[in-house]
Amino acid sequence: MSDTQPGAARKCPICGKPGDEAYRPFCSKRCSDIDLNRWLSGVYAVPVKEEEDEDGERVQDEGAEK
Repeated sequence: MSDTQPGAARKCPICGKPGDEAYRPFCSKRCSDIDLNRWLSGVYAVPVKEEEDEDGERVQDEGAEK
C-alpha cells in the first residue's frame, strides 16, 4: 500500500510515530504545537528571490538612501 492512499498510516513529521487523524499529519497536539512554534519563531522560512527591474539591477526601497 502506498503512503499517498487515503487512510494510509503516515508517520508524524516531528517525532516519527504513527499519525493521528485528529492532529493530521501529526501524532499529537504536542507535535502540532512544536511545528507551529517552529513556523512562528522563523525556523522554517519560505525562500524569496529579490526583485530586479528590467535591466537586471536590484530594486531599492523608496525610503532607502542612495
